Amino acid sequence: MKALLCETHGPAEALVLRDLAEPLPGPGEVVVAVSAAALNFFDTLIIQNRYQTKPALPFSPSGECAGTISAIGAGVIGWRVGERVAAWVGHGAAREKIAVAADAVVRVPDTLDDSQAAGLFVTYGTAMHGLVQRGALRPGETLAVLGAGGGAGLAAVEVGALLGAHVVACASSPEKLALAATHGARDGLDYSREDVKAGLRRLTDGRGVDLLYDTVGGELAEPALRAMAWEGRYLVVGFAGGAIPKIPLNLLLLKSCDLRGVFWGEFTAREPETHRGNMERLLAWAAVGRIRAHVHQTFPIERAAEAFAMIGERKALGKIVLTL
Repeated sequence: MKALLCETHGPAEALVLRDLAEPLPGPGEVVVAVSAAALNFFDTLIIQNRYQTKPALPFSPSGECAGTISAIGAGVIGWRVGERVAAWVGHGAAREKIAVAADAVVRVPDTLDDSQAAGLFVTYGTAMHGLVQRGALRPGETLAVLGAGGGAGLAAVEVGALLGAHVVACASSPEKLALAATHGARDGLDYSREDVKAGLRRLTDGRGVDLLYDTVGGELAEPALRAMAWEGRYLVVGFAGGAIPKIPLNLLLLKSCDLRGVFWGEFTAREPETHRGNMERLLAWAAVGRIRAHVHQTFPIERAAEAFAMIGERKALGKIVLTL
């Protein structure tokens, strides 16, 4: 089978395609014939050894995939060969076949294509966990999303709107804000043209933001924190801006607000039943079209370097997916 491999840490151009033996399912496992493997910002870091998860070399990038079951291991019940499924695997999905624990796969609704299903876990799963378990978002609250034009940000916009929030999309271009508006954002802030603190305070009539979902970090973090409402909650989701910000802790005191981390991957391991409940809720929304799982572009696996470049240069308006 064909597999995209990281054999040495470095840029995406160093990734190679290799022919490997097909996997066999172990007890409790199924083999998924992968048709779509979604990429996320962390994939640009993991191949450079700059992410908290550090798989042994060689490994395949991509933590989420969709396809069909091609083989079933001993002890697996409730599944059959040929069923459409999707799974979160952490890393290793950018290959034609992968063995996955049967408990980790979920059925794909007929209304979703594989590219949409492959991109549902990380972005929407993180958004659901962040906004519900970590953010305790309540209907009617104001939710601001930094990086609202990317896959993670768009998912938070969409899930936040479905949970009843007044969503303020914050992004770096009018095009990205227009896309966020189609996913449920009621207001937009272009932070390439307006200061984040001033803009968020303007859009909330000076009150500030109840919940902030930050996928960017960097130089946007402190001004965003300064725009928090009294007893607001600031969710640290990622650092697409590159730099990890240093936060003046006196701001938390002055606003009596919280700074909360959102580590979805660890959450799935520590609270698998809550994670499954989140995914079932998301898939139910997806089945009736309430979640659109916007795919910006698909690339054949042979053009993986182009796909990584689009994410790294922050040009993606939604998910980037490798097809096999």
